[in-house]
Amino acid sequence: MSEPFDLITMGRIGVDIYPLQTGVPLPQVETFGKFLGGSATNVAVAAARLGRRAAVVSRTGADPFGSYVHQALREFGVDDRWVTPVAEYPTPVTFCEIFPPDDFPLYFYRRPKAPDLEIHPGELDLDALRDARIFWMTGTGLCEEPSRTATLTALEARTEAGVATVFDLDWRPVFWAEDTGPEQARALYARALRHATVAVGNLDECEIATGVREPEACAQALLDAGVELAVVKQGPKGVLAVHRDGTVAEVPPVPVEVVNGLGAGDAFGGSLCHGLLAGWELERTMRHANAAGAIVASRLACSSAMPTEAEVEALLAGG
Repeated sequence: MSEPFDLITMGRIGVDIYPLQTGVPLPQVETFGKFLGGSATNVAVAAARLGRRAAVVSRTGADPFGSYVHQALREFGVDDRWVTPVAEYPTPVTFCEIFPPDDFPLYFYRRPKAPDLEIHPGELDLDALRDARIFWMTGTGLCEEPSRTATLTALEARTEAGVATVFDLDWRPVFWAEDTGPEQARALYARALRHATVAVGNLDECEIATGVREPEACAQALLDAGVELAVVKQGPKGVLAVHRDGTVAEVPPVPVEVVNGLGAGDAFGGSLCHGLLAGWELERTMRHANAAGAIVASRLACSSAMPTEAEVEALLAGG
């Protein structure tokens, strides 16, 4: 039997087509770069850059961009055995505009349907998911069938397993059916939270999950929903993390000159997993995650911008 993975993520995958010019609207951009993308995928890449053995469960189109995704995953050291093709749908691409320090519009091309929403429960390697030290899933995985049932099936297999089961609250209403409101999404989030041990999200995402917005109230509501650790990201106000055992960490952001903030949350997530796997105390984990996110915010891309352990430690040391 092979050694269990440190981290298996499940969710979005695709190709980011990002401008190589900042402060320029898309109609005037002349040069672009191609990068591996998708939030769950970026988290796996971030963990791999920190030395963790990571894999992704997702699906691409049966097309050249799908081939690129596999190539990029392997180059980053992320296992791609559970990334499979869907003949009917193209690999998603995502464009953005870059207006530092805080305006980064995203344009998702995931129609008529993204292949990463075609993950079927019968295709899951439940033994591998159960054995993984950390399993990471996202709110987007709940937006449509069969991904919804597959995600819940994976969560149910994780009961009392591993170091952590992380629910990235990841609320993007553009991916949900037009007639799905916050109340319907909240009911699905509640089902997932019963099987998760860690919940992480920004204030908008926490509000979708809990119905409240004040950070301390969000954290308490997530604990009440069943998790052991609630992580509430507050942007320029830093991060609040509250553990069921009463431990609280309130950590300010690491100041950097922002170039592109889009990958910072994924870097934070990969580092969060790294700290959980290392058994660090809560404040150290949050400081490390904040620093990892800050480094990516100071760079143009997402996946290829994920920092190494040495880079994070240098920033924390004032480098």
